[in-house]
Amino acid sequence: MREAHDFQRECDSIVAILEDQQDAVFDIPTLFKNWTIKDIIGHLHIWNIAADQTLHMPQQFQNFIGAAMKALGSGQSHQQMQGEYFKGKSGRQLFEEWRAYYPNMAMGFAAADPDQRVQWAGPDMSTRSCIIARQMEHWAHAQAIFDVLGLEREDTDRLKNVAHIGVTTYSWSYRVNAKVPILPKPYVRLQAPSGKIWEWNEPQLQNRIEGAATQFCQVVTQCRNIGDTDLAVAGEAAKTWMDIAQCFAGGPQTPPAKGQRYREKGNTG
Repeated sequence: MREAHDFQRECDSIVAILEDQQDAVFDIPTLFKNWTIKDIIGHLHIWNIAADQTLHMPQQFQNFIGAAMKALGSGQSHQQMQGEYFKGKSGRQLFEEWRAYYPNMAMGFAAADPDQRVQWAGPDMSTRSCIIARQMEHWAHAQAIFDVLGLEREDTDRLKNVAHIGVTTYSWSYRVNAKVPILPKPYVRLQAPSGKIWEWNEPQLQNRIEGAATQFCQVVTQCRNIGDTDLAVAGEAAKTWMDIAQCFAGGPQTPPAKGQRYREKGNTG
């Protein structure tokens, strides 16, 4: 699966900015809910393990997801829940563990049947959708790391996987917020990092979103407020969607307020 290789390259891009940092950098709080870089790496790693389990060891996945949902349902935060699994490990140790794990995981997904169904926290999904979701989560959480280190990310066209999830979760964004999706779905026309044009849905002049793919992905993953982008948005459906867009599972989450998420001016690493 090409998407498994895209996932691995997404992880590689995080390694590239962290491998030479001082150990103290992992304790820096980011603008994502005050999570530290260590918190983010731990979150990515534990759900990579879960994805690997659901493909190769479904019973172990069921044991994990049952315990995880019970912990989160009882009021534990994600940091507290994953802390139970990674007790005593420093940020550097956790980073190296995640770094050593994901290449083999990617290889396993690359060799799998793309249409095989696997279990997850919500509905079952295909292995292709599962590994794309892992890429999306790494890309989204990495934004907070790039931001706090004052680094401008250089995206590639593997970003199309993330944009596609963003577009195809249009109705989900409404439903998770207890709203009825407005139809027809907006026309989405994005400029890829390479300069190519990506399009979804029927062209509509008065019901559309147009602009840079990176900025669109930042909005649907809730890394940026729509007001902090240059996206052109026309029509009630498109405007409402961009205010509540959420391309990830779980309960409804409030997007960051305008000006709340941004890139720091200098590298703090």
